[in-house]
Amino acid sequence: ILQEGGSEVGTFTSPYVECFNERISVDGNPISDEDLVKAAEAIKPLTDELEKTELGAPTEFEIITAMAFYYFARIHPVDILIVEVGLGGRYDSTNIIHPFVSVITNVGYDHMNILGDNLMDIAMEKAGIFKSGQPVITTVQNEEILEKYEEIVQKNRTTLYKLGEEFTYEDLGPTENGESFTVKTLYQTYENLEISMIGRHQIENATLAIMVAEYLRQFYAIYVEEEHIREGLKKAYWPARFDIVLEKPTVILDSAHNKEGINSLVETLNRHYPSKKGSILFTALKDKPVDEMLQTLEQLDYPIYFTEIDDPRASTAEELFEKSNAPSKEIVKDWQGFLSNKLATQSDDELLIVCGSIYFVSDVKSFLKK
Repeated sequence: ILQEGGSEVGTFTSPYVECFNERISVDGNPISDEDLVKAAEAIKPLTDELEKTELGAPTEFEIITAMAFYYFARIHPVDILIVEVGLGGRYDSTNIIHPFVSVITNVGYDHMNILGDNLMDIAMEKAGIFKSGQPVITTVQNEEILEKYEEIVQKNRTTLYKLGEEFTYEDLGPTENGESFTVKTLYQTYENLEISMIGRHQIENATLAIMVAEYLRQFYAIYVEEEHIREGLKKAYWPARFDIVLEKPTVILDSAHNKEGINSLVETLNRHYPSKKGSILFTALKDKPVDEMLQTLEQLDYPIYFTEIDDPRASTAEELFEKSNAPSKEIVKDWQGFLSNKLATQSDDELLIVCGSIYFVSDVKSFLKK
C-alpha cells in the first residue's frame, strides 16, 4: 500500500524463504551481496569487541538486526521501515526503536520454551513493543488479553485500535484467485476489496494493514489514497503462505509451523477446495506442538507423508509417523525423489500440500524452482 503511494519502504523480516538477503529488503528487493558485506564489515569489529566483555558474543539475530539498522541508516535510507519482531518483543533485539505505530496480528502458541506456556505470558512478551505515546493496532480477539493491553496503552497515554471495534471487515467470500471483502475504519469504508493472498486470516491481515496505512496518513501525512490501498492489496504477496507454486497438478506450499498456522491452512483448504482430493508432505521441529498440529491436519482425511530435514531441532520422520493417527500415512526419507515421482503421477485435479516447517518449505521451493 505504501509503495503504491510512492513511499520507498524498507523491511526487516525473518526467517527468509529463498535467500538470506530477503531479510533486509527495499520495496521487496533483497539487499545486494555487496551492501550486505558493507553492513557486515561495519558491525563485525563491534561484535568482536563485545565478545571480549562479560556480556559475551551477540547472537546471530542480534548481529543481523544491527546490520539492518546500519544499512537503513547509513547505506540506503528509506521513507518508512517496517520491522518485524524476531521473537516475543520485550527482549527482542529489534525493540530499541521508537516506532510510529506498533502492530500485533495475533497471539498464538509459539516459541513457548522462551516466551511462556500460556497465552497471557506470550501476550505480555509481545506487549513489550508498546511505547509511550505511540498507538497499538491489533487483530487480537482474546478479551482477557485485550483488557490487559488496554491497561498498558492507557499507562502509555496512547490508543489501542481493535479489530471489531475501531475497524471491521465483511467477508464477501473467496474469489477464483483470492478473497473479496469490505472494510470499515474510523475514517472510511472500502467496498469490494480484493487480495490475491488466500485465506480468511489474510482478510484480517489486510484489514489491519489498511488501518495502519490510514493511521500513517492521518497522523504523519504519509501519502495514501484509496486507489493505493486497492492496488497495494491486489499486489501484496508473501512467499510460502498458501503459495500455489504449480497448477495441474496443484502444489501448495504453506509455512504453517504452529497450531494457529495449521488451523488457518485447514480452514483455507476447506474454504477454497471443499471437495478436492489431496495429500500432505509434512515435517516439523521438535519444539512445536506437533500432536495438536497433526490432529488438525488429520481432519482433512488426506494421506500424510512424513519426512525430515537436516537440523538439530528437527523431528525425525519416524517420530512424526508414530504421533500421527492418520488412517493413511507413510515415511518418506527422500523427499526430493518423492516430489519428482508425485508430480509425474498425480492427477491434474489433485492437491499436494507441503507444510509444517518454514525451513522445509524453503528447501522445497528452491528444489521446485530448479
